[in-house]
Amino acid sequence: MPRRSTDSGLTTNRSNTPITLVSRNSISEANGLNLFPELEGKDGAQQLELLNAMLEKENRIKEGAENLLKVQLKDALRSEVESELELANNKIDAILKRIEASSSRGLRKTPSGTRIPSPVIQKRKLGGQGPTPSARHREDNADKDDFRNAKQQASALIKTLSAYARQNLTPTSASSASSSSSTSPLPTTEQELDRARTETMARLIVILQKNMRVAYEVDVSELIQIVMPALSDRASKKSRATAYRLIRHVMIDIEAVERFQEHHLDWFIVKSLARDNKYAIEREQVIKLIRAIVEVGSERRAPHTSAGSGTVPLSEAIMRALISVAEQVEDPFRNICCQTLIEILLIDIDLMAKTGGIRVLLQSLSEGPVEIGPILATAFLYIVDAPKTRAYLHPGTDIEIALSGITDAYGKGAVHGERMRVCSKVISVMLRTWSGIMYLCMNDMLAIRTMINTLRIPSLETREIVLDMFFELLNIKAPEWYQTFIDGRRLTMYRRQRPASNTHKEHQNTNREPRKLKLTDQYISLLTLILTKAGLIEALTAMLEEAITGSNLSRKAMLLMGEVLQIANQVLPLEIAAKIQTIPRIFDLAADYTQGEHFIVGTSALSAIDSFNRNKARLQPGPVKDVRQRANSVEDPVRRGQRQVEQVKIKLGMQMDDRAFQATLLETQVMLTKDHTKWNFDTLSDLIEGPLLNPKRLEEAIKVSKFVKRLMSFFHPFSHRFADIKKSKSNLRWIKLGCSLLTTLMTNPDGVKYLANEDDFLPQIAKSFIQLDPFNGSPDSDPIFSKKRVEETLTAGYLDMLGTLSKQKDGIELMEKFKIFTVFYHLSELRSREDLIKGIIENIDYTIDGHPRIVLSKALTSSYKHIRLYATKHLGKLIQGTAKANAWTLRLLLTQLYDPAMEVCKLAVDYLEEACESSDILKVVVDMQPTLEHLGEIGHPLLMKFMSTPVGFRYLYDVGYIDREMDMWLHERNFHYVVEVEVYLSRELNFNPMEDDDDDTLAFDGTVPPHFYGEMAKTDLGCQVLHDKGHFADFAHFIRQHGLESEDFEIILKLKSILWAVGNIAATEGGLPFLEEEEIVPAILEIAEQSPVLSVRGTCFYALGLVSSTAQGAEILDDYGWGATLSPLGSPTGLCIPIDVERFVSIPPWKTPSFGEEDTRRLVLPTQQAEVEVMTAIHNLANTVIANAASRSLAKLKTRPEYRSVFSSPSLFYRVLHTISTQRYRLPVRRYILDLFDIQLDSNVIKTLIECEKTLTNLSKHTTSPKVMKLQPRVVSIFGPNRGRRASESDGEDDLDDEEDTDTVMEERPVSLQPVKRIVGFD
Repeated sequence: MPRRSTDSGLTTNRSNTPITLVSRNSISEANGLNLFPELEGKDGAQQLELLNAMLEKENRIKEGAENLLKVQLKDALRSEVESELELANNKIDAILKRIEASSSRGLRKTPSGTRIPSPVIQKRKLGGQGPTPSARHREDNADKDDFRNAKQQASALIKTLSAYARQNLTPTSASSASSSSSTSPLPTTEQELDRARTETMARLIVILQKNMRVAYEVDVSELIQIVMPALSDRASKKSRATAYRLIRHVMIDIEAVERFQEHHLDWFIVKSLARDNKYAIEREQVIKLIRAIVEVGSERRAPHTSAGSGTVPLSEAIMRALISVAEQVEDPFRNICCQTLIEILLIDIDLMAKTGGIRVLLQSLSEGPVEIGPILATAFLYIVDAPKTRAYLHPGTDIEIALSGITDAYGKGAVHGERMRVCSKVISVMLRTWSGIMYLCMNDMLAIRTMINTLRIPSLETREIVLDMFFELLNIKAPEWYQTFIDGRRLTMYRRQRPASNTHKEHQNTNREPRKLKLTDQYISLLTLILTKAGLIEALTAMLEEAITGSNLSRKAMLLMGEVLQIANQVLPLEIAAKIQTIPRIFDLAADYTQGEHFIVGTSALSAIDSFNRNKARLQPGPVKDVRQRANSVEDPVRRGQRQVEQVKIKLGMQMDDRAFQATLLETQVMLTKDHTKWNFDTLSDLIEGPLLNPKRLEEAIKVSKFVKRLMSFFHPFSHRFADIKKSKSNLRWIKLGCSLLTTLMTNPDGVKYLANEDDFLPQIAKSFIQLDPFNGSPDSDPIFSKKRVEETLTAGYLDMLGTLSKQKDGIELMEKFKIFTVFYHLSELRSREDLIKGIIENIDYTIDGHPRIVLSKALTSSYKHIRLYATKHLGKLIQGTAKANAWTLRLLLTQLYDPAMEVCKLAVDYLEEACESSDILKVVVDMQPTLEHLGEIGHPLLMKFMSTPVGFRYLYDVGYIDREMDMWLHERNFHYVVEVEVYLSRELNFNPMEDDDDDTLAFDGTVPPHFYGEMAKTDLGCQVLHDKGHFADFAHFIRQHGLESEDFEIILKLKSILWAVGNIAATEGGLPFLEEEEIVPAILEIAEQSPVLSVRGTCFYALGLVSSTAQGAEILDDYGWGATLSPLGSPTGLCIPIDVERFVSIPPWKTPSFGEEDTRRLVLPTQQAEVEVMTAIHNLANTVIANAASRSLAKLKTRPEYRSVFSSPSLFYRVLHTISTQRYRLPVRRYILDLFDIQLDSNVIKTLIECEKTLTNLSKHTTSPKVMKLQPRVVSIFGPNRGRRASESDGEDDLDDEEDTDTVMEERPVSLQPVKRIVGFD
């Protein structure tokens, strides 16, 4: 309920209008009309409408004031805001009370005469309360009421707009309209009408935003008709912007877009886009309207068709207006227009080709904004993938413009560096996709060779950017010692002086295993081979030859060369890698004794490569094969010596004589003072870990000197000595001392007996826990284990000490004796003390079977999810810390799979999946035969691991899991697998640190994710089931039948899924007989080399890599010219490369056809000489060579009296609009042309233009001319004026030689898309 005001008669001043507010209690007694004078003379419905509008306004003020109070404000301003908030609250109370009174005690009449509760009053009554039995029914009624109310308000506003549209602002009609109106007088001036229309449209927009259902009830045709006056040139820019915004909010479906197209608003949009930046608000809204039309009205491609085959409901006029904004560099809306064109490109590429949009996007790819460069590259690469859309591009010129930032860098200096960096990112995107790498390999890798050859230019200052690009392309991570190498310092001295504590870690890293190859390494291997074939090694060698004395740049080139040689050695077949390793040019230089410079460069390079390889093996961290600390001769001698010293000290301590022992006891100061700060901690520690291990000395310390008693009393909880020490890093040593003392006591029967019978340490610990036990009456006010004490003092150290006791059987018996475990069971139910529960779980040792494991089991099944999560994490760490399988830990972890919280189940599955990497643990888990089907998707990876063992597969087959999953994978999961793998590869190859990785895709570790069919083929029974089902035979038949499909993308997706399935089957020993039986490898090789869809070739490439995972599969591929990469021991690594790489990456050349249609909208010739001259000059504005002269001519013509009628002629104005909508004009030129005419667009002018269109178009159909050339619209390119390019799209390179017989041409040739040859304005 709203807050009641306690002040009566408050007066404030807001908007210079005094308003007197009364208390809520006095409102019921006051006359509402005195508070709301604007309601006088209104009927009930109008009053309710005004009150709702006032309520909405006050709610906005209240919300704004509340948001403002959340920030830091000055006191004066804060008090002012608070007073405004108070005023708004009181005003809301008054309005609601008035609504209630107007609605006859909360009821209002509907048009049918029934009385239903007011939604506002109903919301007030139900606010802050839980749903009653009939609350849902009342909420449904309230929603219906809100919709009806909103619909009524929208209808009233539309009627008001209709009245505004019909109003004629002459004085007579204005007065008559005012007198005839039964509600409120209409505006009498044009400014008032514009303001009123804008406010009405804004209110209608608010209703549409709050209730989307109203938009479906609005007649779009009627609405557009009545807002068309708001789009006229006479209206204000705010009015036009609001009108565009209102139209956008009713664009809710394709039918609404069709109604929009019927009203010919294109010329309004064209003119709005041509306005300057003073009209930014209007241009913003019209661009948003265009984007809404593209989003709502576009007909996307069918699932079986290629990209770009849909339709976008935008006319050529709007498209060219949008394109003109996108190519204007200084325009603030350039980026959003470019992004809109990218979206249209992927939906309707034919429309983009006809209107010249592809040319603009290609230009933006080279010189456009930095932000959209990678997006543009990705869009074009998507177009290149399929042959149908690839045909819209010119091979060898169009997409290659993306390389111009690097290839054209010569002579531009260091200032061009930023553009080169942007270009390098775009190139990285291109070379990390199948369509990009294969497209750039056309024409004998000309584009890649050109890019690499920029490294050969000695005067190019920005070559380091190109080197960095190659480092990024090949996934070379630069460690810190790279800079030392580049600076020319000796790597042998690197890390020579380091702390002794790190030495053991360095020795551990020397025992490394080979790096596990990832799925992305296969792509890197192909990229490495392509770059080396394109001359990367030779270009780097040329950089080394530039100077005898090496520079930082040459050393960086040497670093890249060394990395490339190492990558080639790891991921390429031996016969290919050996050729790269020869580096013949460097050996030729080293052997050239005739020229000293060559000899020095060659030997220095070989020495640097050798130094790089040796030091990388020493300095580069690698995966450690065994993390266990080894106790052999390789271990650090300092650590070994320290341990030997400690052992000698312990032995000497145990052999200490009586006098020395007594002196040591006194030296600790324990016998002399209770103040622990005066104790000699080092002596005390040595005493506990040395002499007291001797049974005789311990007995003497317990019974004779009472040393142990005094020391143990320090640790007693109720002595408040140890328990009150503040927790700090230096004080943690006392916890370690207590654990050492208990360990020493537990090693001797006398110590165990002392703890059990003579000392109060454990009884006091138990009593301290009982203080928190809810089953033991009311707890103490300040217990020992209070949350504050545990956080701030060493009290938490008692849990470490109990953990020390739990490591030994005698210690567990002592804890059982004093019922400490019983208290643990009770504490596990305390939700408020999860800190203690976590500490108990973490510190107790579970090696010995008994109560500790029961405590963990109870925590795993706690009634609180956060406790179960923590216990599951700790259990997972216990499993990770043991090399062998422990049945009890696995059984507990399997129990967590049935937890009611899915987060716990997911965590248990993750730990179990990691543990099952060990075959021993997997066998134990399978023998337990857990049921995992209730887990759904999260249980599938674990079930996959079960399938890879004979026992697990038999178990899953018997319960019917295999049959169900085979059907699921055949019809559904195979497709999901393709999507997930391709998304993973895209992310790995084009890593973006700003990208959010939190999504539903699988978290891959880099290797091929498990596939159902691949796991089946790992067991004999699985192979038998697969053979009986006949799925592999179906796969082989589909591959042969649809391997070269290029049109139907549903078939292509299915083909990819089958290729991945076949590859995973072939990656196992049991899957090879399937390959031999169906002889499917030649068919896959044919697809890899001939498929017109480039991404399908990439899928084949990965599938063949899976085939090469076995020795027999590698031999099969070797027979067909594909080499497999082998490990140093000769086993296959799962990578393979075509020996003839050019054959694999080649794309058949294509010719760019004409994508136009016969121009049926050619206009009739102008008949008047003045119109001919004006049109000729306007056509010449499209040519940048003669545009200035043409503009001067138009300026002169505009000043002549005989031409004034021409510039106000609707017929000529339509010709001009038709011209700028069919030819390319830059944005300033379009703006200049439209400003020439003294015609203000409005609904009447639009009707006239429609008539002109019909007249001029119909007449042109019956007019023939022998000199009219039929135009062939085509895909446009920014490379040169030839190759069928429209002459009207010249960028300054047009040939002006054909300027003869202009008079004859002007008489016979109609206006068309080609530029007019006559030039007006030259003297």
